[in-house]
Formats: sequence, structure tokens, C-alpha cells
Amino acid sequence: MSPAQAIAFASVAFVALLIAGLGLTSLALDADVVATPGLGLAPGVAGTTAATAAFVLGLWAGVRLPRPSYWAAAWCALGAYLGYLVGVWLGAAIAGAGPAAAVGAAGDVAVSWFGAVVAGTGLVCGWGGIALVRTRSERPRWPWEHDEDE
Repeated sequence: MSPAQAIAFASVAFVALLIAGLGLTSLALDADVVATPGLGLAPGVAGTTAATAAFVLGLWAGVRLPRPSYWAAAWCALGAYLGYLVGVWLGAAIAGAGPAAAVGAAGDVAVSWFGAVVAGTGLVCGWGGIALVRTRSERPRWPWEHDEDE
């Protein structure tokens, strides 16, 4: 698969798993992802957008090599984690929170299970995107589609 296709598939999977993972973690912990009151949706949207952008950049840096290494998935995880924190901080600042409240909102995410979910999602989807590029396979074929010479 080409690197562009792998990045597209992996980034869609990243967003879907991130939203599902944060939602299920919020449900299990009975806590909000961004617990600072009065901020609205801006920190979550900005965090997801920044995490996705950082994930795509990390994956692009990993898959552009002729033989990508699976270690690039760790960079995807780190980029997604830091991107989410920066996005939450920026979203809180845009929502009108003071500097201390914006840092507090990002810090709460950083040291909670929500931060671990973001990093884990980046790791899993980064590994999957690299695997799509490294795997040299063909499309599935029915037995009667094979050439007679084989």
C-alpha cells in the first residue's frame, strides 16, 4: 500500500478510536475528559484536531522511508499525546479561560487515564499504518482467478 493511503486509513482509525476510547474511559470513570467547568467543547475539539495533526506528521515521517521501522509508532504516540495537550490548552484559552485554568485543564488530562488513552491510540494506529506500508501483499483472489501457469 502506498504511504498516502496508509496515512489516510490510519488517521481515520485514529480519530475513530480516539473518540471511542475517550468516551468509554469517561463512561467507566464517570468523569469528563476536560473537567474544568465552563469551557464547553472547544478544548476537546482543539485537542482532537491537534492530536490528529501531530499523529499524521509523525506517521508521515515514519512511512516515507523505503523500509519503515515500527519504532516510528512510538513517535506517533508521543506526538498525539503532546498534540492533545497543546490542543486542550489552546482550546481552553480560546474558550476564555485564564492562563492558569488552561494549564490546569491540560495538566488534568496529562496525568489522567485520558492521556494514556490518547497515547495508546497513537501507538496502535501508528503501528497499523506502518504495517500497511511494510506488508507486501496483493488483493485477495479466488482459486479460479489464478493463472494456469502457477
